[in-house]
Amino acid sequence: MRGCGGVRVSSALALALLLAGPGMAGQGASEEKRMNSSKIAADGTAYVTRVIPVPTTVSVEAQKMLARVESDVAVPQTLEERRIGTDKWQAGVGEAFKKMYPVNVAADTIAGVPVRVITPLSIASERRDRVLINLHGGGFNSDSGSLSETIPVANLSGIKVIAVLYRLAPEHPFPAGLDDAVAVYKELLKTYKPSHIGIYGTSAGAILTAEVTVELKQLGLPLPAATGIFSGMGDFSRTGDSVALYALNGFSGHLDPPKADSHGGEYAGSTDLQNPVLSPVYADATGFPPTLFITSGRDLLLSGTTILHRVYLRAVVDAQLVVFEALPHAFWNNPDLPESREASEIMAGFFGKHLEK
Repeated sequence: MRGCGGVRVSSALALALLLAGPGMAGQGASEEKRMNSSKIAADGTAYVTRVIPVPTTVSVEAQKMLARVESDVAVPQTLEERRIGTDKWQAGVGEAFKKMYPVNVAADTIAGVPVRVITPLSIASERRDRVLINLHGGGFNSDSGSLSETIPVANLSGIKVIAVLYRLAPEHPFPAGLDDAVAVYKELLKTYKPSHIGIYGTSAGAILTAEVTVELKQLGLPLPAATGIFSGMGDFSRTGDSVALYALNGFSGHLDPPKADSHGGEYAGSTDLQNPVLSPVYADATGFPPTLFITSGRDLLLSGTTILHRVYLRAVVDAQLVVFEALPHAFWNNPDLPESREASEIMAGFFGKHLEK
């Protein structure tokens, strides 16, 4: 699973999907290709085709993105190539977001952990003693969010954001990244009230956010005022349908068939996949802070996000779920989409509300 630490999942669903652009019928497509079909094998595996027009329920910009064609051919990439490419993309998208949401960005170290400090150009007096901790996405092996996930939220909320550049797998498997995030939180507790701290992340960072919450509770530390789990999951031992349905960009692009024997990948290492810190669905979520969950209709972690949301609901946590129509994994990292601004406004408003208490 790209974007989630090389996680692979088992599922009883193998899917072939046809993504139809507007006016497909007038473009000479055969009747056979425009038919929906399904076959259920003896073991329950589903082999299906679906014709799915570009929805008119999303912005024009999103429609253009969804209609973009990507090859299904796998393109092998070394870890070094992935990191170089991700760093280059993150720098570029970071500059694009800074033009839209002006902030100051600085490098620092907290508790021995490198961080980025994203500071609004002006901070209201009542928010100067508030802080957000971001745990970036990137599959646990790269940084695909320390700028794109933080700049809009810092600007819109008027709250400083600390992006934790935690240690990455495979060099540093679980719990190295978790330990770094907890160390930063503990250090910030020396100058901030827990009721004035929020923690959030996307994809791998969303998973890590839930893991940090479990770890803090087990350590007996005060929990933050609120958390945000944006396109994440909480179970490395099992996953749902969406990872078999969607590639990183939704229907378009390479997607490996599910594998029954590959879940935790290089991130989990030798840790028991049902360890309640690694996989928070097995933890006691009672007493967790208010949490905002965000996902989207073509998110490869749609299942994981909603399953974890229900764990929080069963523990009577104040847990809000927002599902955006049709969009792919972590779409809010795309500065060109109006829906990205809407998502960032929801995130910023949520933390602004809960850190005011």
